Amino acid sequence: MAITKSAKKALRQNATGKARNLKRKNTFKTLIKQEKKLVEQKNWEEAQKLLPKLYKALDKAAQRGVLKKNTAARKKSRLTKFFRANLKVGQ
Repeated sequence: MAITKSAKKALRQNATGKARNLKRKNTFKTLIKQEKKLVEQKNWEEAQKLLPKLYKALDKAAQRGVLKKNTAARKKSRLTKFFRANLKVGQ
């Protein structure tokens, strides 16, 4: 348990930051799941509309330090590749 005033404040800040980071992480994970589900259902229009939101969530997570920059770039690249590969097969 924190004893000093600064240690108590640090605990509060850690809890706040953790909640904020979890919210961002859950946001992009949920969007990834939705994207994959839409692609598997061959709902190309909805999947196409969801991609910019997904990119924004990943970029924001990378900007805020939830993800590393290259990790976000890799996830975006793989999702785009997945979308395009299934789009070609589906048509």
